[in-house]
Amino acid sequence: MSTAAAGQPIVSNALTTLSEEEELFRASVREFAEGEVKPKVEEMEHNGKLDAGIIRQCFELGLMAIESPEEYGGAGSTIFNAILAIEELARVDASVSVFVDVHNTLVTNAFMRWANDEQKKKYLPQMAESRVGAYALSEAGSGSDAFALKTRAVEKDDHYELTGQKLWITNGNEAEIFIVFATLDPSAGYKGITAFIVEKGFEGFSVGKKEDKLGIRASSTTELILDGCKVPKENVLGEVGKGYKVSIETLNEGRIGIGAQMVGIAQGAFEAALGYTAEREQFGKSINNFQAVQFQLAEMAVEIEAARLLVYNSARLKDAGKPFLKEAAIAKLYSSRVAEKVSSVAIELFGGYGYVKEYPVEKFWRDSKIGAIYEGTSNMQLQTIAKLITK
Repeated sequence: MSTAAAGQPIVSNALTTLSEEEELFRASVREFAEGEVKPKVEEMEHNGKLDAGIIRQCFELGLMAIESPEEYGGAGSTIFNAILAIEELARVDASVSVFVDVHNTLVTNAFMRWANDEQKKKYLPQMAESRVGAYALSEAGSGSDAFALKTRAVEKDDHYELTGQKLWITNGNEAEIFIVFATLDPSAGYKGITAFIVEKGFEGFSVGKKEDKLGIRASSTTELILDGCKVPKENVLGEVGKGYKVSIETLNEGRIGIGAQMVGIAQGAFEAALGYTAEREQFGKSINNFQAVQFQLAEMAVEIEAARLLVYNSARLKDAGKPFLKEAAIAKLYSSRVAEKVSSVAIELFGGYGYVKEYPVEKFWRDSKIGAIYEGTSNMQLQTIAKLITK
C-alpha cells in the first residue's frame, strides 16, 4: 500500500480504503444521518416534504458545497467525498440523499465547469450558504432523447425569453437557482441548445405541480413553467449553442452520485434485514441460524460490496482526471439493480412485516426503483457501455 500526503486519498488495491480524512468525513455524515435525519424520516415521508431544519443543517454542515472551491465558501473537496455523503444519507433516507446529490453533482458541478468568473462569484457562495439548486433538462417528450426538448429561447435586446415546460425536476420546490436548457434554433438540433441560469424570482418563471411518486416521496419532483421568462444575457451558462455539452458532461458525474445513492439504499435495507433476522425466532431459534437465510444475507453482502467498488472506482477515476464515462455508466446500472434486488429480498426476510409501513424495508424498495430511471435509464446506460466497448 502506498502512502499519501496528509488529506490525500490513500491508493491501494482495495478501492474501499479511505484516508483518515475521508473516514472522519464519512463518520460525521453518518452521525448527522442517524441523529438528525432518521428521527424525521417517517414524518417527511408522510408529509411528502423535506424538513426545513434538515435542509438548513445540510447547509450548515457544508454538505451543499462539498466540491465547491473554498474561495466561494465551499469545502474544496472531491467527488469521492461527495459520494460518501450521498451514500451515508441514502442509508437512512434516499430523499435527503438525492436533495444533496443533485445540488452537488449536477448544479454545483455545472457551475464549476462552465460558469465564468462573474457567475461563480455571484452564485457559488449563495449555493454554499442557503440557496438550493436544481437542474432542468427533461420535458414531456424529452427524456432519454434529451435533445428533443421543445423549450424555446428567443433573443431580445439585453435578455432571452424562455417559453416551455420542464418535467421531473428534482428539488423543484426548494430550489431558487435553476440550470434550464432551451433551444435557440430548433432546426439546428442539439447544436441549438443553450444552458441558462434562471432564478426563481425571474419574471415569467413558476413552479408547477409536485408529482405524487412511488418512492423518494419527501424529495420534490415538480414541473417548471416558463412563460416568456426573462433571463439576462449574462446568465448564459457556457457558450451559446453548447448546452448539449454542458448537459452531457454534467450528467456523467451525476451518475456516480446516483450510484452512491443506490449503494446507500441497499446498505440500509441489508442492515435492517440483518438485525431483524437475528431477532426473529421460528422453530425455536433465530431465523439467521437457518442456512437458507444465511445464504440470502451472504448474497446481499456480495452484491453490495461489488456495487460499492464500482461506484468508488468511478469516483476515484474522476478525481484523478482520468476517463470515467464507461465506469460511471456501469456503476449506475449495476448499483440500481443491486438496490432493487437487495431491498426486495429484505422485504421477504421480514415476511409479512416487510410489507407494512411500520417497518423500514418497504420504503427502501420503493426508493430503489427510481435508480433505473433518473439521470439516464438502465437502457441508456447499456447503450453507453455498448458504444464504448465496441468502438
